Amino acid sequence: MGLFSKIFGTHSENELKRIYPIVDQIEALESETERLSDTELKDKTREFKQRLAEGETTDDILPEAYAVVREAAKRVLGMRHYRV
Repeated sequence: MGLFSKIFGTHSENELKRIYPIVDQIEALESETERLSDTELKDKTREFKQRLAEGETTDDILPEAYAVVREAAKRVLGMRHYRV
């Protein structure tokens, strides 16, 4: 590891520092997302499309959308996305 990497970190370390706050937001939404009915969970797709049409960006809805995907996978596939 060079001096530059020791001071500023590697690309992977910097990327993880950028991503971890988003992952924390996703995990914070877990209990709220679990409480949604199947119909409410399906309706989230329509809500996300509407929010995007109203000017929000994919980065704005990313944590909530991923929380919904994770919950749907847990219900349908019996698998849960983990923080890896």
